[in-house]
Amino acid sequence: MARAPVICVTHGGGPMPILNDPSQKDITLSLSTQVPRILKLGAPEAPKAIVLITAHWETELVTISNGSKPDLYYDYGGFPAETYKLIYNAPGSPKVANAVAEALKTAGLKSVMDSKRGWDHGVFIPLLLINPAADVPIVQVSVLRSQSPSDLFAMGRALAPLREQNIAIIGSGSASFHHVSSYFNGRVNTPSFQRMQKQWGTTLEQTIGMPQADQREESLLAWKQWEGSAQIHPRGAAEHFSPLVVCAGAAGDGVAKGWDDLMMGVPMRTFYWD
Repeated sequence: MARAPVICVTHGGGPMPILNDPSQKDITLSLSTQVPRILKLGAPEAPKAIVLITAHWETELVTISNGSKPDLYYDYGGFPAETYKLIYNAPGSPKVANAVAEALKTAGLKSVMDSKRGWDHGVFIPLLLINPAADVPIVQVSVLRSQSPSDLFAMGRALAPLREQNIAIIGSGSASFHHVSSYFNGRVNTPSFQRMQKQWGTTLEQTIGMPQADQREESLLAWKQWEGSAQIHPRGAAEHFSPLVVCAGAAGDGVAKGWDDLMMGVPMRTFYWD
């Protein structure tokens, strides 16, 4: 059986990647071309399911969507009417949801099931581009409200064995940068910000690129102390970084690969382990 990959993507701003907004064109292209290739969609090795860790669902305990056909949760505002009529018809999978819960339990981690919450835009927007055929079951999983890097990494480690069952793990957030006000006040266009963001990004790439999971974890535990972190992800509002920490734990030992996409002038890194 194929071993499924781990991928942490940037899902863009609300539904803008689906709208072909020019500021999102790199992300739209990557989600629709590079990510499907990594997942081997359409090939015999394609994953039998995808567990998607979304930045837009923070909970006290890890929470798992276990509905067989979840609705969509249009958790954005101020966009064209058609973005509230988007459809993504992939099935859920109570069976895979149970496997997620069992993997967490085996690692000593508590979780709860949720059969009612719809898939948020951190799920359906990237998946509309990654797999428009909607023929792979999806299980949506929350990140932790505590934003504790040790707990998030442990969550990823617990999920890692699912890969041996050809269940892919996708993190959906915006790990390289998510400080919305800095887009709108123009700060992202200043030379000082760009220098700081480049250095911070280099530190992130060096950390995620560590081949030994234990070393990667040790470095990630201190990520909030990296110079510039509070300008990249505001204190207490780092939920868009959390999916990457989960993915870094799920990856186990191995070298990460990746690429940058520009979003509103800021480089956004996709990381993956295949």
